[in-house]
Amino acid sequence: MSMARLAKVLLLAAMAFFFTLVAFNNITDFNSNYQFVRHVLMMDSTFPGNQGMWRAISAPAVHVAFYVSIIVWETLNAVLCWWGSVALFRALHVPAAEFQRAKRLGIAALTAGMLLWFVAFLSVGAEWFLMWQSKLWNGQDAAFRMFTCEGVVLLILMMAEPEA
Repeated sequence: MSMARLAKVLLLAAMAFFFTLVAFNNITDFNSNYQFVRHVLMMDSTFPGNQGMWRAISAPAVHVAFYVSIIVWETLNAVLCWWGSVALFRALHVPAAEFQRAKRLGIAALTAGMLLWFVAFLSVGAEWFLMWQSKLWNGQDAAFRMFTCEGVVLLILMMAEPEA
């Protein structure tokens, strides 16, 4: 068995485990991260008098919808990563071309996860809702850390399989 292939399986499974814990925590302790989403959308801790306050959303129903959509995205990402991990594990001993094909689901899962951090947090949260201005409700560092972790795993997963 190739250690490189096993590394790919284990790293994708680790990402699946991570997303499982994130979704689990957000579901079982809904209010903690809901408060984060709520404050980011309300922009209530951005710089006083900033010219972007017209973007603020104060409707609780929108806050809940935003947060639930994030949890659904995380949950689907966990499922896709687990499914991709199983597909890779089943393909550990097949020819390189077949293992390469088995990567598709994992590549899709990691891309979807990266889009969550990049679009929802770094673009919409940090830039549109000016989350970067908040000392208390700024999730940029965590989002960038997760975007980077997923990117590294994606790069490793996308490495070509040697024939021998």
